[in-house]
Amino acid sequence: MKMHFNEIPEFSKELKQLSKKHLSLAGDLDEFKRIVTAIPLGTGKHFNVINRGSGAVIVKARFFCRYLKGSSLRVIYSFIQGKNTIEFIELYFKGNKENEDRERIKYYLSNFYR
Repeated sequence: MKMHFNEIPEFSKELKQLSKKHLSLAGDLDEFKRIVTAIPLGTGKHFNVINRGSGAVIVKARFFCRYLKGSSLRVIYSFIQGKNTIEFIELYFKGNKENEDRERIKYYLSNFYR
């Protein structure tokens, strides 16, 4: 099964900013992509569905970063079932921010997801 990956501009900016501090992030993201290609909604306690819409499922996942030696990063993504597409919405460090940006998710659902 071929999975397609996209990023909204805010995610790309966060990835670039965090990659400066956490050098393994690009490789860690590739590994994460391999995992969600096999299991798009994830499995176990490290994945949590936070919104289930018509065709798109928003998932919050713990993101393992080798540089940090732990899963203190979080990634928010949308799995679009009909298109076999994952769109990355947000990436943040748990130490700086407690929860995902709900407004960004609402904005994504009303503007990006079609």
